[in-house]
Amino acid sequence: MELPDSVITHKNGRQRRQVGASVQSENMRDFDGGQAVASEPEIEDEAEDLLRGSDSEDNGRRRARPGIHGELGNVLLLLFLYVLQGIPLGLAGSIPLIMQSKNVSYKDQAFFSFVFWPFSLKLLWAPLVDALYLSQFGRRKSWLVPTQYLLGLFMLYLSLTVDSLLQNEEGRGPNVLTLTAVFFMLAFLAATQDIAVDGWALTMLSRENVGYASTCNSVGQTAGYFLGNVLFLALESADFCNKYLRIEPKDTGIVTLSDFLFFWGVVFLVSTTLVAIFKRENERGRGKRNVPEDTQGVTETYKLLFSIVKMPTVFTFCGLLLTAKVGFSAADAVTGLKLVEAGVPKEQLALLAVPMVPLQILLPLIISKYTAGPRPLDVFYKAFPFRLLIGLGYALLVWWTPSVKEDGVFPVYYYAIVLLSYALHQVALYSMYVACMAFHAKVSDPLIGGTYMTLLNTVTNLGGNWPSTVALWMVDPLTSKECQGAVGQSCSSPEQAGLCVKEGGMCVTTLDGYFVESVVCVVIGLAWWVWLGKKMRRLQDQSPASWRCRINQ
Repeated sequence: MELPDSVITHKNGRQRRQVGASVQSENMRDFDGGQAVASEPEIEDEAEDLLRGSDSEDNGRRRARPGIHGELGNVLLLLFLYVLQGIPLGLAGSIPLIMQSKNVSYKDQAFFSFVFWPFSLKLLWAPLVDALYLSQFGRRKSWLVPTQYLLGLFMLYLSLTVDSLLQNEEGRGPNVLTLTAVFFMLAFLAATQDIAVDGWALTMLSRENVGYASTCNSVGQTAGYFLGNVLFLALESADFCNKYLRIEPKDTGIVTLSDFLFFWGVVFLVSTTLVAIFKRENERGRGKRNVPEDTQGVTETYKLLFSIVKMPTVFTFCGLLLTAKVGFSAADAVTGLKLVEAGVPKEQLALLAVPMVPLQILLPLIISKYTAGPRPLDVFYKAFPFRLLIGLGYALLVWWTPSVKEDGVFPVYYYAIVLLSYALHQVALYSMYVACMAFHAKVSDPLIGGTYMTLLNTVTNLGGNWPSTVALWMVDPLTSKECQGAVGQSCSSPEQAGLCVKEGGMCVTTLDGYFVESVVCVVIGLAWWVWLGKKMRRLQDQSPASWRCRINQ
């Protein structure tokens, strides 16, 4: 991205060099021992020419790279902040599994899925976070500190009320509306924290090491989600704890949801206090060259954001991102709930996710070697059909599951097959995810903080969330049931299903909407891959200038 006029562009040639070479090749530099790969030498050379005349540090010699060791503390801090960000998301992700065991409808599940939308809507308030701050306290800390304090306080309050929201009272299920509201607020705060951390990462690290920010993001969020989802579900399960962690069985798990929320609320409060007191922004050390940020007002930032969206390349790319994941929506959103519905214990599913954690951490490191070049979306395109096929495999797995269950127990080989299916899905998913993140870094510019990157990331999230919500919402309408054993009764609604049972009948599913969705989604996905996938790949052939924003002043 380029600022409006040539004078400012030349003045900020260093930032343009970062976009053309440093940011684009960030993942390669992360894992290739500090070797820089300039995939677009024309931008690199132009920026170097500009710098030679104005930066005495670079006259007549190349500047030595400081290396990661001098900034290890900043990298670890970023990693920790992204881990904290993943905790509330992981907790929110565990609620649908808990609700499914209490027989809520898929429309209720679809309603709760709005909890994950703040990360897809954070673009609406990202300019405010980027532009409004207290300079004495720090541009990013002005938002990070109060947001994390609110997260901690909110989790402490929620620890006192969440159990009652999940309990069945007078034959009624969980209070889905209230649960959605409170966890939506947690996700909103986590999304705001993400905006601040993304922007801080661009200046916390020197431009030679800014590529480590994407690694901290992917690894930290994965680890945080694991702690808040997998670890919690395992420790909350009495069966899991009795089988693997206890000598004497008990009726409850080691922790409850309220205990878990209380613990992490305290962690948020303590860690935020330490960051507020001891961490300063834009620290400059020997050999460091930080990226200066252009300070925009709120109105100017929204205008700039709107101008970015209007660019033909960005507009086309956003449209493709919003539709690319329709083919995966049934597999991603409904499969796990269907397995729980079929009798697979949610804690066992959590246990199967444990061996996936090293894979989820290592995959970005491995895949980034193939996405660090000039064409990262080639990886996205190649992984697309494999992920569609895995979705069909998930449907077959759900169909097969009831026939495997014997005396209420699933054999070991069944869990091995589930584990293999999940591993293959993770490979395809992370291939596409890392490819997208690499391409975002390739075309983004940190001159207005994290707004450009936030635009692309939030559109990517929205492109996954809205199809998932629709997929959950459509399961019940696409499902056909009939009442067997009671003449003249039907099962077209919960009330009629209750009358069927009251009359001595039984509701039997004749057509599961999940299987209908699985086939339809794969057909849509293949059509997208054939007609639009190639168009997405061709965006990589656009010149760097086509991704830069120009505002007439």
